[in-house]
Amino acid sequence: MFTYRRTPELPTPEQAIKGRPEPLFTLPARHTVLGNPLAGPYPEGLEVGDFGLGCFWGAERKFWQTPGVWTTLVGYQGGYTENPTYEEVCSGRTGHTEVVRVVFDPSRVSYETLLKVFWEAHDPTQGFRQGNDVGTQYRSAVYTHSEAHQATAEASRAAYQQVLTSSGYGQITTAVLPAAERPFWNGEEYHQQYLDKNPAGYCGIGGTGVSCPIGVAPAPGQ
Repeated sequence: MFTYRRTPELPTPEQAIKGRPEPLFTLPARHTVLGNPLAGPYPEGLEVGDFGLGCFWGAERKFWQTPGVWTTLVGYQGGYTENPTYEEVCSGRTGHTEVVRVVFDPSRVSYETLLKVFWEAHDPTQGFRQGNDVGTQYRSAVYTHSEAHQATAEASRAAYQQVLTSSGYGQITTAVLPAAERPFWNGEEYHQQYLDKNPAGYCGIGGTGVSCPIGVAPAPGQ
C-alpha cells in the first residue's frame, strides 16, 4: 500500500482535488469469493454498512469471512473528491478514507456483530494511521445507512471505549457519520477482493486484542 509520508492533515473542501463526474473504471460483475454481484441494487431485505479500519485489502477479507455477509467491495469515503483514484486518495488531498462496503442479511448476521468484527480487527485509537500505514486514508470510521445503525454504532463506540480504557488504551478516534453525508466511491477493480487474488499479499490489519463487549447474543440460559 502507498503511505502518506508527511504529517497527516485533512484537506478542506477548497483544498481537495475536484475529481470527476464519471468514474474511470467499472466494478467486476461478481465477488470472487462469495459469488454475488458487487454493484447494487441489492436484493430486498439486505442491509449495508460501510467501515474504514485501515488498509482495505485485509479489512475486506475480515468481512467476507463473516457468515451472513452477502457481498463486500472496497472504495473511498468521508472526503470531498468525486470518483477519486487510489493515487489521489493516497496523496492525502481528497479527504477520503479506505472503506469496505458490507452488504449483509440481517436475518443471519446482526449489525452489532459486524461492529464487533470492525472494532476487534483494528486499533481505533491511532488516529491517521493503522500500524505502519500512516495517512488520513487509514483513519477509523463508520458510515451508517439508517438512524438505527447510527445509534447502534455510537453505543458500541461508547461501550468499546470503556473496555479499551480499562486495558490502558487512549481515546477512540473513530468517526460515526451518516453515509448520506459522505458518499461511497468504488475502488479500482484490482483492489476488489485483493487478498483472494493475491493470497500472499500485504495485510496491515491488526487489532488491540481487547474483546468488544457487544455484538454477539448470549447463549440460551446465560
